[in-house]
This record gives sequence, structure tokens and C-alpha cells, in this order.
Amino acid sequence: MEKITLNVEGMSCSHCEKTIKKAVGELVGVTGVNVDLAQKTVTIEYEPVKANLENFKLAIEEEGYEVVG
Repeated sequence: MEKITLNVEGMSCSHCEKTIKKAVGELVGVTGVNVDLAQKTVTIEYEPVKANLENFKLAIEEEGYEVVG
């Protein structure tokens, strides 16, 4: 397992949190998603042979949020 933390702009409420958790959590290889609205971060625990950064970015951006950095 590996963990990655992404900076995500546009998150402001529990609906945002649920939306991102659902979108990223449904990806193959993702075992955990934690959203921190105050820090504007999304921490993802995943299996690197099944998931990668590009998958995470695409899932988040398709929901209308911006991955920065």
C-alpha cells in the first residue's frame, strides 16, 4: 500500500467531501480516501499496481474540483 496527498481547490462543504470520497473510492486499487476541508487536501491509500496519480486527478477533476501542485 502507498499513500499520496493531493492539494485540491474548490472543496468547501460535506457535499464536496462525499463527492470526492465516492469518485476516488470507486477507482480500482483504492483502499481509503480521507478529505480534509480545512487543509484542502485529499489523502488516498492505494495499491500502486492498480491505481495511479493520473487516475486520481481525472476522477477529482471530473467532479469539478482542481488538483493543484
